[in-house]
Amino acid sequence: MAIIPKQLHAPINGAFPANTCLVATVMPNGFAQVTPRGSVLVLDDETLAFWERGKGSTNAELKDGTKVTIYLRDPKLREAGVLPAGGIARFYGTAKLHKGDAMTDKIWDKMVQPEKDRDPERKGFAVSVKVERAEDLSGARLEIK
Repeated sequence: MAIIPKQLHAPINGAFPANTCLVATVMPNGFAQVTPRGSVLVLDDETLAFWERGKGSTNAELKDGTKVTIYLRDPKLREAGVLPAGGIARFYGTAKLHKGDAMTDKIWDKMVQPEKDRDPERKGFAVSVKVERAEDLSGARLEIK
């Protein structure tokens, strides 16, 4: 498993709305499906999570075991010397869906309020992504600092 560097926890958790993370899955036809998810957050040092409330192809393709890429771009991270090349980090992992379990509540509780407000009846579901690889834009492994 890969470690999500501590210096990226706050930027990921606070990415919405200015630097909303993109979540990518692969559709059955082989094309990537990329969509913004303002609810992306750091669950622990090896796990990202988000709330899935969409009704499109990303939602349809998400299942336990789905490979997921999460893309963060925050130019301020480059300026601060945290990330090179545009302030970009990519996280590759495997999804696990949570519907009505304790993890669902944990992810919901950590999510930013504007995203909760978009699903007040909690019709969506939680997704955790165990990060297997974390890298910068050049493909270099993200270092723990």
